Amino acid sequence: MIKSELCSLLGIKYPVFQGGMAWIADGKLAAAVSNGGGLGIIAAGNAPGEYVRSQVKIARELTDKPIGVNIMLLSPFIEEVAKVVVEEKVEVVTTGAGNPSKFIGAWNEAGIKVIPVVASVAMAKLMTRLGAAAVIAEGGESGGHVGELTTMVLVPQVCDATDLPVIAAGGIADGRGVAAAFMLGACGVQLGTRFLSAYECGVHPNYKKKILKANDLCTMVTGKKLGHPVRQLRTAFAKKYWDAEYGGMPDEELEALGTGVLRLAAVEGDEERGCFLSGQIAALVKKEQPAAEIIKELMEEAEPLLLGASKWVE
Repeated sequence: MIKSELCSLLGIKYPVFQGGMAWIADGKLAAAVSNGGGLGIIAAGNAPGEYVRSQVKIARELTDKPIGVNIMLLSPFIEEVAKVVVEEKVEVVTTGAGNPSKFIGAWNEAGIKVIPVVASVAMAKLMTRLGAAAVIAEGGESGGHVGELTTMVLVPQVCDATDLPVIAAGGIADGRGVAAAFMLGACGVQLGTRFLSAYECGVHPNYKKKILKANDLCTMVTGKKLGHPVRQLRTAFAKKYWDAEYGGMPDEELEALGTGVLRLAAVEGDEERGCFLSGQIAALVKKEQPAAEIIKELMEEAEPLLLGASKWVE
């Protein structure tokens, strides 16, 4: 069985994180992943503190295993969400879309393991100095907010730059991706798009259907003009936003055009107005299955690949 220092650090069976997907990764999905041996993560997104609290309570009712909360640092409710995770004694906080320096001290003092998402070596070094427990090196193949570097380029550089455990994210959906991440120096993986197909994932059926029908060229990146690039499925909305972004629409109008669109996709399944976030790896997601089965399958596929890595050397 594949084990790493991440397992003993966090009290989990397998070194597998479920990504924090706003309006998708709720208490039910997080509990299913944690029960399956990974680390289930609730997405705070732009939701208020009481929503996050309610999802943590749902997860606690369904599992006695560790859980995490992903905090989007650009959220208008960041201050109250930062307090809620302390009050609810969440075991792990992952962060994205910003610099968590302001909050790391209080979270560490509360006994929370802080694991920021980083898209550069510089950020990984800063998080190491500030007392993070580990870092998630996320390449631009992932869905949602993305950086410039790919997973294959970013992960080994981050591993060389810090002595913290490194979790690889972006472009991982099967055992081959898990094995590759470990060969690059990571000691764990984070998957988002793959868990969209979990039975316990409550995303709108239209969203799941799009993921299961995706091909290799299914995604595109918009939002670079505003400095917040986002990878999403090629939909009518994505193309409309692209045309507006590069057609001269003022920044304020672009911001308005992108407001609330993820909820329209994830909750309402609106294929004309919704933003369907997805990683490039969606084409490898072929079927719905329980979260625990996804994790078990990942590990069973990766183990012989790692054991057989030496077959290439005479």
